[in-house]
Amino acid sequence: MHTQPFDAAAGARRPVGEDGPGCLDRDRLHAGIVDPEMDSMRILSETAMKFPAALSFSSGAPHDGNHDLSKLSYYTDRYLKHLEDQGVPRQRITRLMFQYGPVNGFIQDEVVRMLRHDEDIEVGPEAVMITHGFQEATLVALRGLFSSPDDVLLAVSPAYVGIRGAARMLDIPLRPVPEGPHGLDPEDVAAAARAVRAEGRRPVAVYLVPDFSNPSGTVVPLDARRRLLEVAAEEDLIILEDNPYGLFAPDGEKMPTLKSLDERRRVVYLGSFAKSAFPGARLGYLIADQEVTDADGTRRALAQELSKAKAMFTVGSSSLSQAVIGGMLVDHDYDLTTPTRELAAVYLERLDAALRALAEHFPPERYAEHGVRFNTPRGGFFVVVEVDFEADLAAMEHSARHYGVSWAPMRMFHLDGGGRRALRLGISNLDPQDIRTGIARLARFIADTPRTGV
Repeated sequence: MHTQPFDAAAGARRPVGEDGPGCLDRDRLHAGIVDPEMDSMRILSETAMKFPAALSFSSGAPHDGNHDLSKLSYYTDRYLKHLEDQGVPRQRITRLMFQYGPVNGFIQDEVVRMLRHDEDIEVGPEAVMITHGFQEATLVALRGLFSSPDDVLLAVSPAYVGIRGAARMLDIPLRPVPEGPHGLDPEDVAAAARAVRAEGRRPVAVYLVPDFSNPSGTVVPLDARRRLLEVAAEEDLIILEDNPYGLFAPDGEKMPTLKSLDERRRVVYLGSFAKSAFPGARLGYLIADQEVTDADGTRRALAQELSKAKAMFTVGSSSLSQAVIGGMLVDHDYDLTTPTRELAAVYLERLDAALRALAEHFPPERYAEHGVRFNTPRGGFFVVVEVDFEADLAAMEHSARHYGVSWAPMRMFHLDGGGRRALRLGISNLDPQDIRTGIARLARFIADTPRTGV
């Protein structure tokens, strides 16, 4: 007797095909899963593994050289001693480490002190949520702030791929705001908000990386930061400030964060310890001190309200990761700026090596000959190189396989279909000699690739 297995995706019986029972139609999955653009994060992370012989400029992985296995246990013990010194009973410390902990985490006090010291940000611990890196902080913030299909997220373009992915997975429509040479222009944000409102929809928030943005390395000037806060108030927007690179500015060039300038509580600050501590902890934080008022007049910090979303996403953040990061903060007296100066020097040296090598192979005065332009960021992990051909994934794989150098297509970061003739070089995890070698290989690849014009 011929049987028809139950198709869970379709909710109906279907004939057995060549693929056999248990197969799902791909087009029945969520659009964020099916969309090939959503594979960008995995591709960037795994390119080095796929082409192990190639020098990889594909990702923005932090420098490996400052990690020390002995520090894992040292910082954990340091934090446990810190709790004991505060009079926390041993039984409670044991439970905190081995059991499920508070949803919003337990190192809020340490993060508050760090933010006060490093960023001049003044918030209470109730405004802090400890998260599984920036990505969870973003998902939690978006889930809480966007309540209607007509709510729109404004985002700088090009942008870190994680923001588009988070919005896509939550079915939140994105409106790109093109980036200029000095980052996001506040007047462009205002114009985009008004355009969305004219369409009968509601602009809710705007996302940007104001310091050495990923992927383009731009920095928003101080006057523009202040004006952006004014625009947020005028247009009733929340600013989602992502700041993974601000600590690595050259000496004397560190800019105040938007959150430190935020007098009207318009900024939700999204932080991560991946760059300043170590990525394997997978720990970040969300700062949301906006007051939320219930019908009965009860007021709570937005971060406390958002705990409902975090509880459903991950229940809570790793106790061991929190202990390691907490111990690091305590041990450095809540100062990450000073211990990261040596690391900042490493990144600035690598950026300088990349810019010098690019200038050597692609002199600006000979642009007509080679057809290559590149920007010159003052800091951060990335350089953008414009070329005269389609710099897509196929070109990148050809470059990695046959020339021994990989990179990231800029089209992955553009929210408006741009970036087709540009690539991003991540310089953070290659030493200067490998950077010079990699750019020499890149130059050979570019020279051998036919120019296709505009």
